[in-house]
Amino acid sequence: MFNSLKGLAVTFVSTVKGLRAPVTRQYPDTSDLLMRRTPEPTPVKDRFMGFPSLTWDDEIGEPFCTSCMVCIRQCPTQCMSSVMKDNPLQAEGKSSRRKIVDSFEINLNRCILCGICVEVCNFDAIVMTHEHEMSTFSRNGDRVDLPKLLEIGHKFQKETAWIPPTKRAKVGKDEEPDAAKAGSEAESS
Repeated sequence: MFNSLKGLAVTFVSTVKGLRAPVTRQYPDTSDLLMRRTPEPTPVKDRFMGFPSLTWDDEIGEPFCTSCMVCIRQCPTQCMSSVMKDNPLQAEGKSSRRKIVDSFEINLNRCILCGICVEVCNFDAIVMTHEHEMSTFSRNGDRVDLPKLLEIGHKFQKETAWIPPTKRAKVGKDEEPDAAKAGSEAESS
């Protein structure tokens, strides 16, 4: 009986205007369409998982991806494909990666945004970006190739000040002893 009254109260509050703020928003806003202006993107939270993308190593000037295909083998929908090649920067001594990605493609229509590819990647090469508005009018329009994946990933890296998790772990270990020294020096004085 109490649950029925509670449900009735929730329904009443949601139907009366002004008692509760709306949880949805009109997109694109009809005023945007009438004024012929670009719609404002939907805001997302920091932990939002949008479409996957590849990351770029700015220090060396190449993608993190070595095309090891671990993400492809673990993907439940098999929406990815890739090809590897010998890394020309490794031959010059500029990079430690012997192999590098030659081509990479993700069919975003088949991707279920599960994040398994990110979890299994040993090279911090793939991330779940905040990109979620990539609809097209053609059936194969959501097949994203290597240049587009790197572009989306680079945009995500700039917007979020992304640092590879392996580098974050190294920085964290290096900073802890210094912080401990500073703390012990403060206690002794």
